[in-house]
Amino acid sequence: MDLYADNILDHYKHPRNTGSLTDAISHREENISCGDDLIIDLTIDDGKIKDLKWRGQGCAISQAAMSLMSEELIGMTVAKAETFKPDDVYKLLRVPVGPRRFKCALLGLHTFLNTLRKAQEKPLQSWIETVSVDN
Repeated sequence: MDLYADNILDHYKHPRNTGSLTDAISHREENISCGDDLIIDLTIDDGKIKDLKWRGQGCAISQAAMSLMSEELIGMTVAKAETFKPDDVYKLLRVPVGPRRFKCALLGLHTFLNTLRKAQEKPLQSWIETVSVDN
């Protein structure tokens, strides 16, 4: 099997940073086209992501992408985390993501960015804003 696919299966079968947090900002998003869903609990302290836990269900791509992202985001400044883009997720996955699977791969990003917006009391962004290469 491909080394990169092995990485995705490892994160799918043994996801990192799953669970929930108390006294956290919590947000849920769903990919209605396939039924994948994620809930992120996030704590921010002194402008940094102090902790992030997530739970959800879905395909290997959506769950592995969220697991990989969680490892990257914990400890990152909010300012840096806000600049996370679809290409950053694709680089973490290290496998080609076709047009039918991009929402699976980006569900974690969409959920995370909206969790940050919720923490900042900003309006939630649409899927179009999340996947836009110009944002």
